[in-house]
Amino acid sequence: MSSLSLKGVGVSRGIAIGKVHLLQRNQLKVREYLIPASLIEAEIERFNQALATAREQLAAIRDNIPTNTPVDIVSFIDTHLLMMADKALAREPIEVIRKRGCNAEWALKLQRDALVGVFEAMDDAYLRTRKDDVDHVVNRIQRLLLNQSDRVTSDGSLEGCVVVADDLAPADTVTLQHEGVVAFVTEYGGPTSHTTIMARSLGIPAVVGVKNVLRYLRQGENLVVDGHNGVVIAGCDERCFNHYRERQTEERLQRAELNKFKELPAISQDGMVISLHANIELLEDMVALKRVAAKGVGLYRTEYLFMNNAELPDEEMQLNSYRMIVRALNGAPLTIRTLDLGADKALHPERRQESRGSVPTNPALGLRAIRLCLRDASLFKPQLRAILRVAAEGPVSMMIPMLASMQELHQTLELIAQVKAELRQEGKPFDDSIAIGGMIEIPAAALCADAFAKHLDFFSIGTNDLVQYTLAADRLDNSVNYLYQPTHPAVLRLISMTIKAGRKAGIPVSMCGEMAGESRYTRLLLGLGLRDFSMQPTMVPEVKRIVQESNVDELTKKVRRVLQLPSAVEVDALVDRLNGV
Repeated sequence: MSSLSLKGVGVSRGIAIGKVHLLQRNQLKVREYLIPASLIEAEIERFNQALATAREQLAAIRDNIPTNTPVDIVSFIDTHLLMMADKALAREPIEVIRKRGCNAEWALKLQRDALVGVFEAMDDAYLRTRKDDVDHVVNRIQRLLLNQSDRVTSDGSLEGCVVVADDLAPADTVTLQHEGVVAFVTEYGGPTSHTTIMARSLGIPAVVGVKNVLRYLRQGENLVVDGHNGVVIAGCDERCFNHYRERQTEERLQRAELNKFKELPAISQDGMVISLHANIELLEDMVALKRVAAKGVGLYRTEYLFMNNAELPDEEMQLNSYRMIVRALNGAPLTIRTLDLGADKALHPERRQESRGSVPTNPALGLRAIRLCLRDASLFKPQLRAILRVAAEGPVSMMIPMLASMQELHQTLELIAQVKAELRQEGKPFDDSIAIGGMIEIPAAALCADAFAKHLDFFSIGTNDLVQYTLAADRLDNSVNYLYQPTHPAVLRLISMTIKAGRKAGIPVSMCGEMAGESRYTRLLLGLGLRDFSMQPTMVPEVKRIVQESNVDELTKKVRRVLQLPSAVEVDALVDRLNGV
């Protein structure tokens, strides 16, 4: 029998071999029907009961998670519980039932569509995939309303199985992992969904985005999952299995070696000290950061604080959230990125309506991030005040996203100066000399980096946006994501230009995009002059190992010619040589 190889996106590294367990659930078919006025309250009660049962199910999953499970994993379940308690899902469907006189399933579907529309309009890839969390929560409630089972396990043991599904919720991921599942393969999902983040944190190989995978695979057949390359292989012969078993053995040895690097400093063979920080968005992420001994936070995303509350967080709420992070870091540095939301956001209905006129079709190029904040000072100033105040309590820096022009930078600095004056007049302590940096994630900013450097204290290169804006390729769009190439010569020249501008001005340059945590590019970036990396916490040990095994001076000499190479193919060949492939 010939083998079948299917390609997807490898979102959690590792090699797994196991028998296929197809997780096929009935597709939800929701239709609208009218409810007599006399039965509206009974329909509302039916919705409330389904919501309460869904909460109980999730709480039971959370409470039964083994005590050795990392806190950052448990927090994802808590996030879904918070969503179920939020007005958007707990109260708005009830208003729809009353106004339209419709069934609960339809009211919940309408509210789901409205919420997903908000997330889909976001340009930030990480926040855009939060729509998956909305779907996971809504589907759990809908299945209860429709009397459909939400079970994700079989009657038999799943020990050693590879679960193949259309999609998985975080609760599914946790449950299946503790039943002994060795890998996940899904038809849908992206690299930044909570489910894939959990898979990485749990160390479970996972491949997502495998089209029609449920149609191609058979229940019980042997399957190889290559989370490194995003490949799943059915029908392997013995030679193929032996190859992947050898790779599994090599990986186990490598993981054991990586643990030895945890407490060691990130110093190259020729004595170059490299800073390795972590990207976080929640207080719970501090557990993962400390587990890998990262030296601080290079990117604290503040958007989730805004998206996870029914009302806008005020100054005090933001201050308290930032303060908890500062205290948890216990003297380690924290870089807070100011609000990086897109144009059509659920802040206030009137603001959302106002924004639509300026972004009719392409929110990626519209009113987002610093543009949105400068348009609405009432949104921006409470955050600036909170950041300045918490900076008086620990080593905190402020980072401005999506800067494109000097005018934007001057407006931002003027507003910060105004806020400082207000705090000074009010007698509230704040850090008057807080370091203010800029995200270099638009080609225009990289090209003008020398001008920006004269007014900023540091740069941080956001490669996710820099790559997609430079190449006009959305990495989450399956029809064009093959064009998303971090090693494209144009991207590397912009990165090099930014690093050189920072060095000339005497300001540090870090990188906080996914490229910083991709160990394949570590030597390339070191050779380009990058000395400060910020990444997903789980990637810190591997990047640290590569730093310690590298001679930066030699890499710098070898990488010089990379900027003259004409194609990503040739750059990739050079990267392979740097990595000894």
